[in-house]
Amino acid sequence: MLIGYVSDERYLALADVLVEFRFGGKTRATVRSTPRGAVEADLDPGEYEVTLVKQGYGSKHSRMTVDADRPHHFRLLTDGLLGYVWPRSVKSGGRSEFRVHSTEPYRLSLWRYGWKREFVKLLGWFDEHGPRAVMQILPDGDFTQTGVGWNRVGYGNNAHHTQFVVGPERSGLYYLHARGEQTGTFFSFPWVVAPAKPQAQIAVLASTNTWLAYNNFGGRSNYINADRLPDTPVVNARQDLIRYTGAGAFNTWGFQDDEYLPLSFERPEPGNVVRENEEVTDPIAGRLPCGMAPAEWRLLGWLERENFQYDYYSELQLHNGELDLDQYTILMISVHPEYWSREMYLRVKEWVWKRGGKLIYLGGNGLNCEVEFLGEEALRFKTHLAPATGSELGMPDPKNPDFYFDSRMARTLESEANLLGVVTTEAGIMTAAPYRVLNASHWAFAGTGLSNGDLFGEKSLHERVPGGASGHETDKRSPHSPPGTELLAKGINRDEGGAEIVCYETPSGGAVFSVGSITWVPCLLVDDAVSRITANAVARYLAKNHS
Repeated sequence: MLIGYVSDERYLALADVLVEFRFGGKTRATVRSTPRGAVEADLDPGEYEVTLVKQGYGSKHSRMTVDADRPHHFRLLTDGLLGYVWPRSVKSGGRSEFRVHSTEPYRLSLWRYGWKREFVKLLGWFDEHGPRAVMQILPDGDFTQTGVGWNRVGYGNNAHHTQFVVGPERSGLYYLHARGEQTGTFFSFPWVVAPAKPQAQIAVLASTNTWLAYNNFGGRSNYINADRLPDTPVVNARQDLIRYTGAGAFNTWGFQDDEYLPLSFERPEPGNVVRENEEVTDPIAGRLPCGMAPAEWRLLGWLERENFQYDYYSELQLHNGELDLDQYTILMISVHPEYWSREMYLRVKEWVWKRGGKLIYLGGNGLNCEVEFLGEEALRFKTHLAPATGSELGMPDPKNPDFYFDSRMARTLESEANLLGVVTTEAGIMTAAPYRVLNASHWAFAGTGLSNGDLFGEKSLHERVPGGASGHETDKRSPHSPPGTELLAKGINRDEGGAEIVCYETPSGGAVFSVGSITWVPCLLVDDAVSRITANAVARYLAKNHS
């Protein structure tokens, strides 16, 4: 009979896993998994202790109840080096636990990532004495909902367990560097440290919800198996996943909002790794890093190079009110802040429109989808694409291609163009190009030497979609852009897909400056015009606060 399936951390089927079933202190069956990862054995109903072994993966014991109607999903973790901190963000002086998976002793150190990578301190060497004792264990089933729960098995009985790190006094983006003793394998993972109390006039927001949305560790992200894990593990992604066998995003996001199972923050994030000797001015290598923390690091490096002081926060800290916007003049969001909660959106909009806050949006496809926080551990993504109400631009309803709406946020709340002045469209996606100046007399272009018709933003560190500062995903004005929204420049991407640089002011003295492009920040450190335009916006909004 079919007992269950065995797969790895990516939910890929594992063949030839040796599986032993014990009941009442005796071995009742020893079998091997099939090419589909299926585990079949002739067993009576009951609860069994199961041992799984396969070369290249961590052996483990599991307990399960044999139920012919509910196949069990065994999970094994590949040998290697991974890690994360929990919680993912703290205030200075707060404490996080580092949770590292390694099959060899490893060295762990703490670094701060700004204009320079700054070594903070050595956290130590770790091996726990026993063979492969720092190898972590994956829970069975779909742990993308619940988190991996590392440092729970075999750690709680150690009074000298000291795998904690305290948030440094200086706010910023920190990384923990892990290196294996024998193989030299390297892995790094980010940590957001907010100030104990505000220290600067600028608050910078890490796009931690987007980091989660793209993290498919465990076999699910908001793009792969977005609603739930399939009943059987993947053998070949192009043949088995609806992202490839169906209608792409419209099939992946074709379910009702409440059908999407949660995604947990408490998992490693391989897409956020920064290479061991990478500098802030190096090209951003890899597919995911170009839209995640490694790209956002370029903004922090630029702010420090230009001597703009800032405090750093996670999106959870904005959502739960730990980030007090009224203590800041400017809020900066960057690269790809696609997923915001309703509380985040309304809190920032009220600050800008009613209390004179200044928002600088240096990203693309931002605030495009509402998420729901389930405590501090997980999010539910409201990605259903069928619209509840219509508007003029955006993505088509898959059931009615003539019906358009601005975004997923527009379906559940309102178009993000009401706040940002722009909203993403399909045109321009996966292209990159310079911008063309349309209003050279505007203050944003002061000191650039640019005239109407000139191009800028040609140099970029963005390797996934090279070509310029207008790119990857691009935003434009919509009928929901506030009255008085000024168009300053537009990317020359094909099919009129170029991002639009816009700004507007509110009656309360608030203001918004938006560039509408994921690739803007990767140009900051290498393109003089992009740098000067951004500096002009920051300086103007800071000066207005003192006028």
